[in-house]
Amino acid sequence: MERLSMYNIPVKTIQTDKAPAAIGPYSQAVVAGGFVFCAAQIGMDPVTGSLAEGLENQVKQVITNIEAVLEAAGSDLTKVVKTTVYLKSINDFAKMNEIYAKFFIGKPARATVEVASLPKGALVEIDVVATL
Repeated sequence: MERLSMYNIPVKTIQTDKAPAAIGPYSQAVVAGGFVFCAAQIGMDPVTGSLAEGLENQVKQVITNIEAVLEAAGSDLTKVVKTTVYLKSINDFAKMNEIYAKFFIGKPARATVEVASLPKGALVEIDVVATL
């Protein structure tokens, strides 16, 4: 679905069944002004709806979900320019970073924060901004 923003910039809503459906009043991503703004993903399998076991598997599933959304938008991981990583425990930073580095080779800008809680008891959640 495409609409115009208040600045008359076309905004296209992105939806794919290859990533978990939005569980609230938001889109998996929107495309606007040559960028893809992806909603944060947790390590949930889009088919089973279950959360992957352990940090490593959750990080991999999060990135798989992000890849699917980016692909649906006409982009990919190589075009990611900004990420935000939300960790349930900052003690998981080194392990998350090790896995993250294998996927985000272009080294986008990033913020990483520890949070009190994540949806469905997830250990990690990541959102991204990418170019088309």
